[in-house]
Amino acid sequence: MPSLSERLGTWSKLSLSAVCVGIVTVVGLVDYVTGYETFFFIFYLAAVFLAVWFVDVFLGVLISALSVVAWISTNIAAGEHYSSYFIPLWNALIMFAFYLVVVGLLAKLRTLQRELEERVRRRTAALTREIEERLRLQRQLLETSEREQRRISHELHDGLCQHLTGLALASHVLGQKLAAQASPETVAASRLVALVEEAIELTRTLARGLHPMEAQTGLFTDNFQALAASTSKRHHVTCRFEEHQSAPLPDVNVATHLFRITQEAVANAVRHGQAKQINIGLDSADDEIVLTITDDGVGLPENARNSDGMGLRLMAYRAEIIGAAFDIQRLHTRGTRVTCTLPAGGTPAKNHAQKN
Repeated sequence: MPSLSERLGTWSKLSLSAVCVGIVTVVGLVDYVTGYETFFFIFYLAAVFLAVWFVDVFLGVLISALSVVAWISTNIAAGEHYSSYFIPLWNALIMFAFYLVVVGLLAKLRTLQRELEERVRRRTAALTREIEERLRLQRQLLETSEREQRRISHELHDGLCQHLTGLALASHVLGQKLAAQASPETVAASRLVALVEEAIELTRTLARGLHPMEAQTGLFTDNFQALAASTSKRHHVTCRFEEHQSAPLPDVNVATHLFRITQEAVANAVRHGQAKQINIGLDSADDEIVLTITDDGVGLPENARNSDGMGLRLMAYRAEIIGAAFDIQRLHTRGTRVTCTLPAGGTPAKNHAQKN
């Protein structure tokens, strides 16, 4: 709700001038009713202040002159007698001089205030531009990182995997030849084929981890299933993914950021939390998509939020980019829960991108 000062600032000069004259009139009437013995001229300053502060100095001088005339006139009308005409004239001049001093002080204060407001406005605009530029650079860094990971993923999948596949085929042929010759190296050749095939699978897993999202967001949950499976196998923990209700994501970028948040949370649970069980949950309810990663590790350190680690900051920033609410908390018993809540449809993420 706008303040009285803000509302008055929207009035026209003519309206404010009429209000000032009205205040002088009302104060003059009250001054007349209370009699000339009551010292009432100080209340005319309300109109003077309004004129100087919201219009200009010229109107303040005019209202000051009008206030002097009203004060002297109401006192005479109320029955005050002077021994000579010089006395009311002198009083009027003294009062007018006092009002002029007040006008000067108010004008100076108003000038200082406007200069301060202008400095604050310029500083705020500069900070806004700096924040926007920083956010733009951060987005570019993330986009560059994703693009580079996507390139490496393609090279691993299309280059190294193909090369290893050829090596596995050659090893298999070699094993068949050794077996035909009843060579004792047949077992070693078979072992070599198994190791190469294992290397192929590890390379494919690494490629999927670097660039998990396919063009179709319908494969979104498949990537979570693969992440849970690979985490369980590589780190010897129990990692499960549960989708309580289907939550289609129309934007691949949204899916990618949610998956990266999950990757970071799972990695933290394994490396720092020493977790043995990790649960990844995806639910869609009340027009919201809720992603939760819960573990039974040692729990979030007390100073984790204020640490220099990039993990938590990056997760929070990814959530901010897609317009999601991010929260991480230490559980009362044991472990940590990471929650990312996104309005269904990914609309905030699009709005955020357009805004920046």
